[in-house]
Amino acid sequence: MRLVKFTHACVRIEDGDRRLLIDPGVWAEDEAFDGVTDVLVTHEHDDHIDVERINSRDVRVFGPQTVRDLGIEGDVLTPVAAGDVFTAGGFSVTAVGGAHAEIYEGLPGCANLGYLVEGIYHPGDSFFVPEEPVSTLLVPAAAPWFKLSEALDFVRAVGPERAFPIHDRMLSADIGFDYVDGWMEAKANTDYARIPIGDSVVLG
Repeated sequence: MRLVKFTHACVRIEDGDRRLLIDPGVWAEDEAFDGVTDVLVTHEHDDHIDVERINSRDVRVFGPQTVRDLGIEGDVLTPVAAGDVFTAGGFSVTAVGGAHAEIYEGLPGCANLGYLVEGIYHPGDSFFVPEEPVSTLLVPAAAPWFKLSEALDFVRAVGPERAFPIHDRMLSADIGFDYVDGWMEAKANTDYARIPIGDSVVLG
């Protein structure tokens, strides 16, 4: 199985003929959609879903019901909720969590689903810890809804075999990346590495 990293929270999972794209937001590259028929969206914010590009492609979208209100055309969206188990892109997917992490004074107060894809966990904008075992964790690296110590605690609570950063567009490519990576490598208690944009790793 291969994991391909794109800008910010966007990743593509590949295994033979199976391909599944998660959270292609406005900063994601067009190449992220190559060979993709199914897309998972964690929540409605545009750094996780680019509606214009979704509408210009022949894809199926799985995500919270609220995503429908963004202007997705036709019957593209299949609404899913926490606890649902379904197949997307040929992969078995379990939706978990349900709420976006609080930023400030109850905001944003929107739905957010994390997705477990055959051992790979993409939490979207939350630190929900699933009951199911996680082999590969995609850990948010920077956002207005958390501080770094909370991200470290999240990795420890999940206890994955390995972790890779996502949600990192707000960081500078040198100082910010090095700062987060250094702490994760020292304190997350897992095999941690950064995947350069457009590169991939093979998951054993």
